[in-house]
Amino acid sequence: MKKESGVIERVLLSPFQKFIKVGSFSGILLFSATIIALIWANSPFADTYQSFWQYKIGVTSEGFELTKSLKLWVNDGLMAIFFFLIGMEIKRELLIGELNTVKKAAFPVFGAIGGMLVPITFFIILNDNPDTSHGWGIPVATDIAFSLAILKLVGKRVPLGLKVFLTAYAIIDDLGAVMIIAIFYSTGIKWSLLIIALAIVSILLILSSNRIYNKYIFALGGVAVWLLFLKSGIHPTVAGVLMAFTIPIRQKIGVGSFTKIICEIMANFQVREDRRGPMLTNQQIQQLDELEEWTGKVQSPLQHLEHKLTYWVSYLIMPVFALANAGVNFGGNAALDPVLSTNIALALVLGNFAGVGFMAFISVRLKIADLPDNVTGLQMVGMAFLAGVGFTMAIFIANLAYPENIGHLDSSIIGILIGSLVSGIAGFSILKIATREKKNA
Repeated sequence: MKKESGVIERVLLSPFQKFIKVGSFSGILLFSATIIALIWANSPFADTYQSFWQYKIGVTSEGFELTKSLKLWVNDGLMAIFFFLIGMEIKRELLIGELNTVKKAAFPVFGAIGGMLVPITFFIILNDNPDTSHGWGIPVATDIAFSLAILKLVGKRVPLGLKVFLTAYAIIDDLGAVMIIAIFYSTGIKWSLLIIALAIVSILLILSSNRIYNKYIFALGGVAVWLLFLKSGIHPTVAGVLMAFTIPIRQKIGVGSFTKIICEIMANFQVREDRRGPMLTNQQIQQLDELEEWTGKVQSPLQHLEHKLTYWVSYLIMPVFALANAGVNFGGNAALDPVLSTNIALALVLGNFAGVGFMAFISVRLKIADLPDNVTGLQMVGMAFLAGVGFTMAIFIANLAYPENIGHLDSSIIGILIGSLVSGIAGFSILKIATREKKNA
């Protein structure tokens, strides 16, 4: 019984532990890309940083134009793939993960609500400049890659329950950020284009619910939906989240049936004794083709796509986003607003600490939710600070809040960098102390 339990535990935890490992290394890449961007933007070659990312490329023809700067191709194009991955993570967690029951979801949901509402309130109270009021959404989201990287630095004694909470919390937080982007940071909506896009999404959802899935058709539909959202005035990254919900999570065949089929294929896959050299027989080639076909059917399309895209998003898209957006010239921008930077930093650090900590405490005291297994109150205090590490999504929203004001945008990024750094250091220090105390207990 113990042996079977160990096997089940490995099967369930290894994918999550792999995600933790990928997220941790992604945080290191993000940090490296940020440092490179800052050095580049403040070096004698600072002009090349701006000119490179503002270089425009695209397609222009009669009646149609799609031309953007490299920076916007990253923010509107590559980040749509980032949001597509977030959408798949949200769907998975809602259906079969840490958010599929009220009891499981209660604790991270309460924490995420506090981690959104209180930082927004902090920013609104601190901000007294009408020109910068549109940046209230900047401090709402936690950067999962940086947060996991910091947890990794704390050491191996961080309980798995804390990592699960952070992942579930960040997913809910991202969902809230997506809703904020869709509702408050989209302007000049062209409803006819939006209706067409939603019709395509609806058709794909119907196909998916009937277990009809072809990756090429869904990819073509995704490109069409992205383009329609782009032209409709709704930020195209929202299209990425919607498309994620069209990807089926169910397999075409079960694991038991697949195992029987594989055994039959392996039994038929025999090497003829009179055959020499590296060439296979026609029968063996047919068996391999059949194996590939059945392997595709036993895989969940959502799980397969999530597995493939995680590496591209973590190791390429997010670092490129940081490289394109984090390059603030500290000395050459006279329009920098230190008050805005301070407000955002305080909203990230104190707002998330107060919001996540208070709501988590209330949910436990009211017995609506329970602390995760082996997690202490002090560890949750450290986690509340860690929620203030809001790098990727915060910078993304800052670009939407101040698209035409480079001074406000750069000031926001400075505030995000400072707030995320302070939150990260505070969270790391408290978690280090908490794990050491638990070890000595």
